[in-house]
Amino acid sequence: MMKFPKIDFPQLKSKLQVKSPWDRIIIMLLSLLITIPVFIILHQNLIDLKWAFNLDRVFIFIIVFAAIFFFLMLLRTIIILCIALYLLVLFYGTVIGNYGFNEISEDYNSMIYTMSDNPYPQDIIAAKLLPFPNKSKIINAIEYQNPKVRNFAIMATTKHFKNVKGYSDYRTIIQCFAVFKEINGRWNYVNDPKEGDYIATASESLAYFSGDCDDHSILMAAAVRSIGGTPRLIHTKGHIYPEILIGSLIDLEKVNYLIKNVLFVKESYGKKIHYHIDDRGQVWMNLDYTATYPGGPFLYEEILGALTLN
Repeated sequence: MMKFPKIDFPQLKSKLQVKSPWDRIIIMLLSLLITIPVFIILHQNLIDLKWAFNLDRVFIFIIVFAAIFFFLMLLRTIIILCIALYLLVLFYGTVIGNYGFNEISEDYNSMIYTMSDNPYPQDIIAAKLLPFPNKSKIINAIEYQNPKVRNFAIMATTKHFKNVKGYSDYRTIIQCFAVFKEINGRWNYVNDPKEGDYIATASESLAYFSGDCDDHSILMAAAVRSIGGTPRLIHTKGHIYPEILIGSLIDLEKVNYLIKNVLFVKESYGKKIHYHIDDRGQVWMNLDYTATYPGGPFLYEEILGALTLN
């Protein structure tokens, strides 16, 4: 009778596990990268116990790090393989000039910076997880730090509403409305190629002020953000349009007065101001290319996704 060799399953499992001394270091670094945004969310949402030297926050950070590290170590073989595969993808992206190491580093740093300056940092994570067509391409195209984009926005603020006085608390919004007036006064709608979506960068659209709805939204968001405004892009059925953060309902009343009585008197005469209120009670006003004044009519009502640019 043929005898089969006895299999020592614990020994086999041990052989399949990653043996390299670097695995612990890699898991530790990954745990740190995950812990930082999680800690920021907890820091902003948990009550400050006001312990000396912020020891309560130190303990939270340590506990979160330890929990994530322990969990990842349990799955370290799978995690290491996934990391190796992802590094290969990033290396390929870097070589062909697509999304690579530099881009992921910039995205992570930008996310942490934005979360640390936001009272609701979890919204930043949620916004990145919401379905939005061509999200990564659109984010990269919103070149709000490009000198050409900022110079254009500054030009618009000197051309429109420069002499409006007495509204210092709303100076940034007034200047963003100047950007809106300049862009929408010059925008020429042009369809994408039949082969698919063409995502133009903000600086590219400055050449001819032409393109489709996503090109307009990208330019508007970039210019608004370049001078301190907070834009977001709304995805509806077959359409994308930009909105700007106004603030509270009290701010809405004052901005509504500005639009109808100071800035866009003729354009908004007898017309309704359109806006959305998010789950935080913040008011966002429509800046679509179809509108002749901020808060113009929505082209489509149903929101399928939102991309906030803090």
